[in-house]
Amino acid sequence: MKIKSKIDIRALSSKELESFFLDIGEPLYRVKQVEKWLWQKGISSFDQMKNISKFTRKILEENFVINNIKVEYHQKSKDGTIKNSIRLFDGLKIESVLIPTENRITACISSQVGCSLDCKFCATSRLKRLRNLNPDEIFDQVLLINMQAKKYYNKSLTNIVFMGMGEPLMNYNNVVKAINKISAVDGLGISLKKITLSTSGIPKMIKKLADDKVKFQLAVSLHSARQSIREKIMPFTVNFPLNELKDSLEYWYSKTKKRVTYEYIIWKDINDKDEDIKSLVEFCSYIPSKVNFIEYNNIGSDDFLSVSYNKILSYQDALKRANITSTIRKSRGEDISAACGQLANNISRNSKY
Repeated sequence: MKIKSKIDIRALSSKELESFFLDIGEPLYRVKQVEKWLWQKGISSFDQMKNISKFTRKILEENFVINNIKVEYHQKSKDGTIKNSIRLFDGLKIESVLIPTENRITACISSQVGCSLDCKFCATSRLKRLRNLNPDEIFDQVLLINMQAKKYYNKSLTNIVFMGMGEPLMNYNNVVKAINKISAVDGLGISLKKITLSTSGIPKMIKKLADDKVKFQLAVSLHSARQSIREKIMPFTVNFPLNELKDSLEYWYSKTKKRVTYEYIIWKDINDKDEDIKSLVEFCSYIPSKVNFIEYNNIGSDDFLSVSYNKILSYQDALKRANITSTIRKSRGEDISAACGQLANNISRNSKY
């Protein structure tokens, strides 16, 4: 006889948990008790639910599992950045990063095992996308980094960016469910204003974000406002051209009134010409936006070389003249391959250990 496999209890909604407890004759206040253990305290076994009777814990154990993420190891950079190598319940691996600065602690979170896209400057794109992360696996990364922030820096997590492995909009439902739980009072209670979803630009899904009236921030990994250049460095964009991206971002702003952040890396002989600067200024003029210039972090490819600091300043000067805000983000964790674009650079191709 085939044995029914147990499901992760965190895959159940509150309503579904209510039905389960009614079926076994338990009071409905058990739902809030159990959810507090699962989401706020991050337990790994039902035996840790100390205010639940042993009898009830046994029933939970017989029907469900808790598929917590497991930290295989973590590395600490000379600048204080911490990279976590995480094993999932099925043996696959992802990475997430804690980034400390003087005024904040940021969690860089993954949304997929591998990646759906093919950005040539990103190490993660070399990994095949094996599956989407579940909401609880996304949530667990945030919970883990919050605990590390308290342990190593005596501070709580302040910001979350979905800039780790994977394209978040290709795992839309699970990412939004996770963010809802992360921001909920009965979750981690982190303000939506402090959560940023970074996408490489999927117009249809950006419009869905707008229609769903999400309250978190949106960033777009742009890197060129010229279609021919963007296709060379991000080949998938042949299917998502800049004119469609522009339309979706105008739609986003019309619905949310939130400005967009454009993430931008400048490479020598790729997007460092006057024409590139002019195109970016024009693209930024359509809706309120700001540009976040990111240092290029080498992934072992001779095709991409950093530009001089003066070239970045040339971009900034042009944007400033057009009254467009820009910042230069200092790279963090490069010595442990934890910087932007480097995740999965030193991982074996998600073989199960």
